[in-house]
Amino acid sequence: MASSRAVLALFLVTLVCSSTTLVSALRSRATDPNKEVKFDFTPFLIQYKSGRVQRLMGTTVVAPSVDSRTGVASKDVVVDGSTGLAVRLYRPPRHRLGERRRRLPVLIYFHGGAFVVESAFDPVYHNYLNTLAAKAGVIAVSVNYRLAPEHPLPAAYDDAWTVLRWVSADIRRGADTWLARLADASRLFVAGDSAGGNIAHNLAIRAGDNAAATTIKIRGVALLDPYFLGKYVDASAEKAWGFICAGRYGMDHPYVNPMAALPATAWRRLGSDRVLLTVSEQDRLGPFQRAYVEALRGSGWSGQAQLYVTPGEGHCYFLNNLDSPKSAMHMATLAAFINRTT
Repeated sequence: MASSRAVLALFLVTLVCSSTTLVSALRSRATDPNKEVKFDFTPFLIQYKSGRVQRLMGTTVVAPSVDSRTGVASKDVVVDGSTGLAVRLYRPPRHRLGERRRRLPVLIYFHGGAFVVESAFDPVYHNYLNTLAAKAGVIAVSVNYRLAPEHPLPAAYDDAWTVLRWVSADIRRGADTWLARLADASRLFVAGDSAGGNIAHNLAIRAGDNAAATTIKIRGVALLDPYFLGKYVDASAEKAWGFICAGRYGMDHPYVNPMAALPATAWRRLGSDRVLLTVSEQDRLGPFQRAYVEALRGSGWSGQAQLYVTPGEGHCYFLNNLDSPKSAMHMATLAAFINRTT
């Protein structure tokens, strides 16, 4: 009996100690700023009260290369060492250049990812830009802009402007670079998907306002399922936008809601006379994307706005499974927009 009591007493002591340890561990975790959640932006990232950011996707990178599938060559260039701004350049295979080394259109491209994840070096975007450079016969400049929340907006917009001016200067400086040797300064395009489409639009507005600051004109703007919102979005979308811009801009700001905030005459500032906007039918952002085209067409803007709709698909479906018929048609539409001669 005494032995049983001793065993029971030992068990109770162990249980109390274990419980105390568990409670202590839970209390420690609850007060640890590295584990306390400040903002849950799943499926993209989680920010903790310490400031630590845990990205849940878009962190894989691949090196530049000569793509065995398309023959496209790529290389990375640092544009601004003080901010770490870099680009990945893509050059079509040499047989696309022709015997006389004809000059090629230039496409500045901005990746998506809600302004907070992904990079120009992600395998999905690397494969997409390899394919696009081959199909459209363009020199592509994929921009690795700074991400929120470490660098909230307008950091990405400033990086886009820096790259536009860098491309403009590099084409004309006469150095032995891909842009200087191969690019046609009269055929410059900007494009992007999702958040990247938002960046491309805002870059075109800025270019229209500061035309004298660059030596080349944007020939066309391609907005692929762009990230635009409106005044009556749900609370989660509004909170996400506030997180992306650190609360600097409300839902009526033209950065995110150009349809509501810009007067009709302001659309004429758009620094291009051609726009392609694509919409995936099942994209919840579709109403805002369509409203953009309607506002542009009804503003008195003298350019041409093309709307391309893919039935039965969700947001930015075209980035994956590049060989599917719908993805191939989407890319063919973008390539035709770039290579149209009239």
